[in-house]
Amino acid sequence: MVAEHAGVSTATVSYVLSGRAGAAGPGVAEATAARVLASAEALNYRPNSAARTIRTGRSGTVQLSLHMLSDPWSLAVADAVNAEANRHGLTTLILADGDWYTALDRLESDVAFLDAIGSDEQTRTRINDLVKRGQRLVVFSEHLEPEGFDVVRSDALPGCEIAMDHLLERHTAIGCLAAEAAVTLSATQRTRYSAYVQRMGDAGIDPAPSWTETYTETQASAFAAAVRLLTGENRPSAIYATTDFAAIAAINAAHMLGLRVPHDVAVIGVGNTPDARLIAPTLTTVGPTDFYERHARILVDCALAKDPPRGQLHEFEWSLFPGASTDLDAPPSRSR
Repeated sequence: MVAEHAGVSTATVSYVLSGRAGAAGPGVAEATAARVLASAEALNYRPNSAARTIRTGRSGTVQLSLHMLSDPWSLAVADAVNAEANRHGLTTLILADGDWYTALDRLESDVAFLDAIGSDEQTRTRINDLVKRGQRLVVFSEHLEPEGFDVVRSDALPGCEIAMDHLLERHTAIGCLAAEAAVTLSATQRTRYSAYVQRMGDAGIDPAPSWTETYTETQASAFAAAVRLLTGENRPSAIYATTDFAAIAAINAAHMLGLRVPHDVAVIGVGNTPDARLIAPTLTTVGPTDFYERHARILVDCALAKDPPRGQLHEFEWSLFPGASTDLDAPPSRSR
Protein backbone atom coordinates (compact mmCIF):
# COMPACT_ATOMS: atom_id res chain seq x y z
CA MET A 1 0.00 0.00 0.00
CA VAL A 2 2.75 2.48 0.96
CA ALA A 3 4.94 1.25 -1.90
CA GLU A 4 2.18 1.82 -4.46
CA HIS A 5 1.33 5.25 -3.04
CA ALA A 6 4.98 6.36 -3.09
CA GLY A 7 5.79 4.69 -6.41
CA VAL A 8 8.66 2.59 -5.05
CA SER A 9 9.38 -1.06 -4.33
CA THR A 10 8.30 -2.79 -1.13
CA ALA A 11 12.00 -3.36 -0.36
CA THR A 12 12.61 0.40 -0.42
CA VAL A 13 9.66 0.98 1.92
CA SER A 14 10.93 -1.68 4.30
CA TYR A 15 14.42 -0.19 4.31
CA VAL A 16 13.28 3.37 4.94
CA LEU A 17 10.68 2.55 7.60
CA SER A 18 13.10 0.30 9.48
CA GLY A 19 15.29 3.34 10.14
CA ARG A 20 18.46 1.47 9.17
CA ALA A 21 21.56 3.60 8.64
CA GLY A 22 19.63 6.84 9.19
CA ALA A 23 16.53 8.18 7.51
CA ALA A 24 17.59 7.24 3.99
CA GLY A 25 20.50 4.85 4.16
CA PRO A 26 22.90 3.89 1.34
CA GLY A 27 21.31 3.54 -2.09
CA VAL A 28 18.10 5.39 -1.17
CA ALA A 29 17.92 9.01 -2.22
CA GLU A 30 16.79 11.52 0.38
CA ALA A 31 13.92 12.60 -1.85
CA THR A 32 12.77 8.98 -2.19
CA ALA A 33 12.98 8.42 1.55
CA ALA A 34 11.01 11.61 2.18
CA ARG A 35 8.34 10.43 -0.30
CA VAL A 36 8.04 7.07 1.47
CA LEU A 37 7.71 8.73 4.87
CA ALA A 38 5.12 11.16 3.54
CA SER A 39 3.09 8.30 2.04
CA ALA A 40 3.26 6.33 5.28
CA GLU A 41 1.99 9.37 7.20
CA ALA A 42 -0.76 10.06 4.69
CA LEU A 43 -1.96 6.45 4.88
CA ASN A 44 -1.54 6.38 8.68
CA TYR A 45 0.65 3.32 8.21
CA ARG A 46 2.23 1.66 11.22
CA PRO A 47 4.73 -1.20 10.73
CA ASN A 48 3.79 -4.56 12.21
CA SER A 49 6.49 -4.92 14.85
CA ALA A 50 5.73 -8.59 15.49
CA ALA A 51 6.03 -9.44 11.81
CA ARG A 52 9.25 -7.45 11.56
CA THR A 53 10.72 -9.34 14.52
CA ILE A 54 9.90 -12.68 12.89
CA ARG A 55 11.25 -11.55 9.51
CA THR A 56 14.47 -9.87 10.66
CA GLY A 57 15.13 -11.43 14.05
CA ARG A 58 15.31 -7.89 15.47
CA SER A 59 12.80 -6.01 17.59
CA GLY A 60 14.39 -2.56 17.27
CA THR A 61 14.36 -2.12 21.06
CA VAL A 62 16.91 -1.73 23.84
CA GLN A 63 15.68 -2.62 27.33
CA LEU A 64 17.16 -1.10 30.48
CA SER A 65 16.52 -2.66 33.87
CA LEU A 66 17.43 0.15 36.26
CA HIS A 67 17.38 -0.51 39.99
CA MET A 68 16.65 3.04 41.14
CA LEU A 69 15.26 5.51 38.62
CA SER A 70 15.53 8.51 40.95
CA ASP A 71 19.30 8.06 41.21
CA PRO A 72 21.20 10.54 38.96
CA TRP A 73 23.33 7.58 37.84
CA SER A 74 20.30 5.74 36.45
CA LEU A 75 18.94 8.88 34.82
CA ALA A 76 22.30 9.56 33.15
CA VAL A 77 22.49 5.98 31.86
CA ALA A 78 18.95 6.21 30.45
CA ASP A 79 19.62 9.57 28.76
CA ALA A 80 22.90 8.44 27.16
CA VAL A 81 21.52 5.11 25.94
CA ASN A 82 18.36 6.72 24.58
CA ALA A 83 20.38 9.30 22.63
CA GLU A 84 22.70 6.66 21.15
CA ALA A 85 19.83 4.28 20.39
CA ASN A 86 17.85 6.99 18.59
CA ARG A 87 20.80 7.68 16.31
CA HIS A 88 20.49 4.10 15.08
CA GLY A 89 16.72 3.88 14.81
CA LEU A 90 16.32 1.92 18.05
CA THR A 91 13.74 2.49 20.79
CA THR A 92 14.65 2.43 24.49
CA LEU A 93 12.37 0.75 27.02
CA ILE A 94 12.92 1.09 30.78
CA LEU A 95 12.00 -1.64 33.25
CA ALA A 96 11.49 0.22 36.49
CA ASP A 97 10.38 -2.49 38.90
CA GLY A 98 13.53 -4.59 38.84
CA ASP A 99 11.72 -7.79 37.75
CA TRP A 100 13.97 -8.11 34.74
CA TYR A 101 13.64 -11.86 34.26
CA THR A 102 9.85 -11.84 33.91
CA ALA A 103 9.97 -8.84 31.55
CA LEU A 104 12.66 -10.36 29.30
CA ASP A 105 10.81 -13.66 29.33
CA ARG A 106 7.78 -11.90 27.82
CA LEU A 107 9.29 -9.18 25.62
CA GLU A 108 11.83 -9.51 22.82
CA SER A 109 14.67 -6.99 22.67
CA ASP A 110 17.84 -6.58 20.63
CA VAL A 111 19.81 -6.13 23.86
CA ALA A 112 18.97 -5.79 27.52
CA PHE A 113 21.00 -4.05 30.22
CA LEU A 114 20.78 -5.36 33.79
CA ASP A 115 21.81 -3.06 36.63
CA ALA A 116 22.40 -3.94 40.28
CA ILE A 117 21.77 -7.67 40.08
CA GLY A 118 23.27 -10.27 42.37
CA SER A 119 25.71 -13.06 41.67
CA ASP A 120 23.72 -15.79 43.44
CA GLU A 121 22.86 -19.12 41.86
CA GLN A 122 19.30 -18.10 40.92
CA THR A 123 20.55 -15.00 39.11
CA ARG A 124 23.17 -17.01 37.21
CA THR A 125 20.56 -19.60 36.22
CA ARG A 126 18.17 -16.95 34.93
CA ILE A 127 20.90 -15.21 32.93
CA ASN A 128 22.04 -18.51 31.40
CA ASP A 129 18.44 -19.33 30.49
CA LEU A 130 18.00 -16.02 28.67
CA VAL A 131 21.33 -16.37 26.86
CA LYS A 132 20.48 -19.89 25.67
CA ARG A 133 17.23 -18.53 24.24
CA GLY A 134 19.15 -15.92 22.24
CA GLN A 135 18.67 -12.83 24.42
CA ARG A 136 21.64 -10.49 24.18
CA LEU A 137 22.63 -9.15 27.58
CA VAL A 138 24.95 -6.52 28.99
CA VAL A 139 25.24 -6.86 32.76
CA PHE A 140 26.62 -4.28 35.18
CA SER A 141 28.44 -6.34 37.78
CA GLU A 142 31.59 -6.34 39.88
CA HIS A 143 31.35 -10.11 40.41
CA LEU A 144 29.92 -11.91 37.35
CA GLU A 145 32.20 -13.04 34.54
CA PRO A 146 31.20 -12.72 30.85
CA GLU A 147 29.89 -16.10 29.74
CA GLY A 148 27.78 -15.63 26.64
CA PHE A 149 26.93 -12.07 27.71
CA ASP A 150 28.90 -8.84 28.11
CA VAL A 151 29.84 -7.49 31.52
CA VAL A 152 30.41 -3.82 32.32
CA ARG A 153 32.67 -3.62 35.35
CA SER A 154 33.23 -0.36 37.13
CA ASP A 155 34.72 -1.26 40.49
CA ALA A 156 33.80 1.55 42.87
CA LEU A 157 36.00 0.53 45.80
CA PRO A 158 39.29 1.98 44.51
CA GLY A 159 37.40 5.20 43.78
CA CYS A 160 35.91 5.22 47.29
CA GLU A 161 39.42 4.96 48.72
CA ILE A 162 40.49 7.89 46.52
CA ALA A 163 37.53 9.89 47.88
CA MET A 164 38.46 9.15 51.48
CA ASP A 165 42.14 9.96 50.88
CA HIS A 166 41.08 13.30 49.39
CA LEU A 167 39.10 14.22 52.53
CA LEU A 168 41.82 12.95 54.87
CA GLU A 169 44.27 15.45 53.39
CA ARG A 170 42.45 18.21 55.35
CA HIS A 171 40.03 16.51 57.74
CA THR A 172 39.98 14.02 60.58
CA ALA A 173 36.35 14.42 61.69
CA ILE A 174 34.78 12.75 58.66
CA GLY A 175 31.19 11.57 58.69
CA CYS A 176 29.64 8.98 56.41
CA LEU A 177 26.29 8.90 54.64
CA ALA A 178 25.97 5.22 53.72
CA ALA A 179 23.31 3.14 52.04
CA GLU A 180 21.77 0.70 54.53
CA ALA A 181 22.60 -2.23 52.27
CA ALA A 182 26.28 -1.26 52.14
CA VAL A 183 26.49 -1.17 55.94
CA THR A 184 24.75 -4.53 56.30
CA LEU A 185 26.91 -6.24 53.67
CA SER A 186 30.12 -4.77 55.06
CA ALA A 187 30.09 -7.48 57.74
CA THR A 188 30.84 -10.12 55.10
CA GLN A 189 32.27 -8.28 52.09
CA ARG A 190 33.94 -5.07 51.02
CA THR A 191 31.50 -2.26 50.31
CA ARG A 192 31.55 1.49 49.85
CA TYR A 193 30.96 1.78 53.58
CA SER A 194 33.80 -0.55 54.51
CA ALA A 195 36.12 1.67 52.45
CA TYR A 196 35.25 4.48 54.87
CA VAL A 197 35.91 2.34 57.93
CA GLN A 198 39.16 1.00 56.54
CA ARG A 199 40.59 4.35 55.48
CA MET A 200 39.68 5.96 58.81
CA GLY A 201 41.38 3.08 60.60
CA ASP A 202 44.45 3.36 58.38
CA ALA A 203 44.68 7.02 59.43
CA GLY A 204 44.46 6.05 63.11
CA ILE A 205 41.02 7.62 63.53
CA ASP A 206 38.23 5.95 65.50
CA PRO A 207 35.01 7.36 64.03
CA ALA A 208 32.38 8.45 66.51
CA PRO A 209 29.13 6.43 66.23
CA SER A 210 27.28 9.67 65.50
CA TRP A 211 29.42 10.20 62.39
CA THR A 212 27.60 7.49 60.41
CA GLU A 213 24.01 7.81 59.20
CA THR A 214 22.27 5.46 56.79
CA TYR A 215 19.68 6.02 54.10
CA THR A 216 17.43 3.88 51.93
CA GLU A 217 16.82 4.17 48.20
CA THR A 218 15.12 7.57 48.15
CA GLN A 219 16.38 11.13 48.02
CA ALA A 220 14.10 12.02 50.93
CA SER A 221 15.75 9.35 53.06
CA ALA A 222 19.22 10.61 52.14
CA PHE A 223 18.22 14.19 52.99
CA ALA A 224 16.84 13.14 56.39
CA ALA A 225 20.02 11.18 57.13
CA ALA A 226 22.14 14.21 56.19
CA VAL A 227 20.14 16.44 58.52
CA ARG A 228 20.66 13.96 61.37
CA LEU A 229 24.39 13.85 60.66
CA LEU A 230 24.73 17.63 60.55
CA THR A 231 22.66 18.30 63.68
CA GLY A 232 24.04 15.53 65.87
CA GLU A 233 26.65 15.82 68.61
CA ASN A 234 30.24 16.41 67.52
CA ARG A 235 29.27 17.40 63.97
CA PRO A 236 31.89 16.24 61.42
CA SER A 237 33.81 18.76 59.32
CA ALA A 238 33.50 16.62 56.19
CA ILE A 239 31.05 14.07 54.75
CA TYR A 240 31.85 11.04 52.62
CA ALA A 241 28.62 9.99 50.87
CA THR A 242 28.47 6.59 49.18
CA THR A 243 26.48 7.96 46.21
CA ASP A 244 26.31 11.28 44.43
CA PHE A 245 22.61 11.65 45.16
CA ALA A 246 23.29 11.32 48.90
CA ALA A 247 26.12 13.86 48.62
CA ILE A 248 23.79 16.28 46.86
CA ALA A 249 21.23 15.71 49.62
CA ALA A 250 23.96 16.58 52.16
CA ILE A 251 24.73 19.86 50.37
CA ASN A 252 21.04 20.76 50.33
CA ALA A 253 20.71 19.85 54.02
CA ALA A 254 23.72 22.03 54.86
CA HIS A 255 22.18 24.95 53.00
CA MET A 256 18.91 24.52 54.89
CA LEU A 257 20.79 24.50 58.21
CA GLY A 258 22.75 27.64 57.32
CA LEU A 259 26.08 25.83 56.94
CA ARG A 260 28.60 26.81 54.27
CA VAL A 261 29.95 24.14 51.93
CA PRO A 262 32.88 23.48 52.08
CA HIS A 263 33.89 26.04 54.74
CA ASP A 264 31.71 24.58 57.51
CA VAL A 265 31.42 21.09 56.08
CA ALA A 266 33.11 19.57 53.02
CA VAL A 267 31.20 16.99 50.95
CA ILE A 268 32.34 14.32 48.50
CA GLY A 269 30.21 11.86 46.51
CA VAL A 270 30.63 8.65 44.55
CA GLY A 271 29.58 8.12 40.93
CA ASN A 272 30.64 11.12 38.80
CA THR A 273 27.07 11.77 37.68
CA PRO A 274 26.15 14.80 35.52
CA ASP A 275 24.23 16.28 38.47
CA ALA A 276 27.55 16.74 40.28
CA ARG A 277 28.25 19.71 38.00
CA LEU A 278 24.76 21.19 38.40
CA ILE A 279 24.63 21.59 42.19
CA ALA A 280 25.99 24.74 43.88
CA PRO A 281 28.71 24.42 44.92
CA THR A 282 29.76 21.85 42.34
CA LEU A 283 30.25 18.43 43.88
CA THR A 284 33.62 16.76 44.27
CA THR A 285 33.09 13.16 43.22
CA VAL A 286 34.87 10.02 42.07
CA GLY A 287 33.95 7.84 39.13
CA PRO A 288 34.91 6.62 35.67
CA THR A 289 35.61 9.02 32.79
CA ASP A 290 33.02 9.25 29.99
CA PHE A 291 31.20 6.27 31.45
CA TYR A 292 27.73 7.06 30.18
CA GLU A 293 28.64 7.69 26.54
CA ARG A 294 30.96 4.68 26.35
CA HIS A 295 28.43 2.49 28.11
CA ALA A 296 25.72 3.55 25.65
CA ARG A 297 27.94 2.65 22.69
CA ILE A 298 28.64 -0.79 24.18
CA LEU A 299 24.90 -1.47 24.46
CA VAL A 300 23.98 -0.23 20.99
CA ASP A 301 26.93 -1.99 19.34
CA CYS A 302 25.78 -5.21 20.98
CA ALA A 303 22.23 -4.65 19.70
CA LEU A 304 23.39 -4.01 16.13
CA ALA A 305 26.11 -6.68 15.92
CA LYS A 306 25.51 -9.37 13.30
CA ASP A 307 26.58 -12.19 15.58
CA PRO A 308 25.53 -12.63 19.22
CA PRO A 309 28.20 -11.75 21.78
CA ARG A 310 30.47 -14.50 23.05
CA GLY A 311 31.05 -12.48 26.18
CA GLN A 312 33.32 -9.49 26.66
CA LEU A 313 34.48 -7.66 29.77
CA HIS A 314 34.38 -3.84 29.61
CA GLU A 315 36.29 -2.30 32.52
CA PHE A 316 36.20 1.32 33.66
CA GLU A 317 38.82 2.80 36.01
CA TRP A 318 37.88 5.51 38.52
CA SER A 319 39.42 8.93 39.12
CA LEU A 320 38.85 11.99 41.31
CA PHE A 321 36.82 14.86 39.82
CA PRO A 322 37.39 17.89 42.07
CA GLY A 323 34.55 20.32 42.64
CA ALA A 324 33.97 23.29 44.90
CA SER A 325 32.33 21.19 47.64
CA THR A 326 35.77 20.28 49.08
CA ASP A 327 37.77 23.28 47.86
CA LEU A 328 38.40 25.59 50.82
CA ASP A 329 39.85 28.19 48.44
CA ALA A 330 36.57 28.46 46.54
CA PRO A 331 34.28 31.43 47.30
CA PRO A 332 31.79 30.62 50.07
CA SER A 333 28.37 29.57 48.80
CA ARG A 334 25.40 31.46 50.16
CA SER A 335 22.88 29.56 52.23
CA ARG A 336 19.51 29.26 50.54
